[in-house]
Amino acid sequence: MGIEGLRFVITGSATGIGAATARVAASKGARVMVSDLNDELGRAVAGEINAAGGVAAYTHCDVTDPEQVEALMATTAEAYGGIDVLHNNAGIHETGLAPAEQCGLEGMPLEVFKKVVEVNAVAPWICSKAALPYLKKSDWPSIINAASTGSQSAYPNNSAYGTSKGGIRLQTQNLAVDLAAYGIRVNCYGPTAIATDMVTDFVKQSDDPAAFEKALISTSLIPRLGLPSEVGELVCFLAGREAGFINGAYILIDGGSLAWRGTVEQLGME
Repeated sequence: MGIEGLRFVITGSATGIGAATARVAASKGARVMVSDLNDELGRAVAGEINAAGGVAAYTHCDVTDPEQVEALMATTAEAYGGIDVLHNNAGIHETGLAPAEQCGLEGMPLEVFKKVVEVNAVAPWICSKAALPYLKKSDWPSIINAASTGSQSAYPNNSAYGTSKGGIRLQTQNLAVDLAAYGIRVNCYGPTAIATDMVTDFVKQSDDPAAFEKALISTSLIPRLGLPSEVGELVCFLAGREAGFINGAYILIDGGSLAWRGTVEQLGME
């Protein structure tokens, strides 16, 4: 049961949720291919996993480049004999590409909008297409996409990210339909503010980072930032054999943020 023996490809896994998922998956007996643009950090994650007794390797990959993506899948299949799980984790936010004053509609360069959509919504399609020949040969295949609470709720300076995550949420459902005949499950998850570099950069762009972070978690019924490892546990569950009847799903991991309309101050949790 679980994910023992499954072969994972995790994009954008040198840091954040991707790195955490790689560590969690390896600790549960999966074989993991770490991939990223940051070779130093990516190799470090794979090295850490191997030093802890897990199985991991690293491959450089720009997920917007189809040739590099195809090479990633081929390298993984050669190393592990196939691919069972594709975790489309790689993602960016407009505040990581431009200052806050250039992240609203009026100030955002078209190139920034296009880049966010390309990485967050187009690249997962490229990766899924490249992984498909290998997933079709797997006994327990699945694709797990990174959506966001931003796929269903708006935030300031978030139009590119929100558009891309709304797209990946619906892409998940469409691919679940397209790939059902092959027994390939396709699911996605929607985290809120998780303690990653992306969220830290987003907070730092504000005029008052401390106040902004407080506001960011003010609607969470669990009043803190989420942990990357908590998301990693969810990804591993969705990939595992216990989740065999879950397909085309969007699962929130948001501390209860979207369960209501209010702030924790109203509950006396300030």
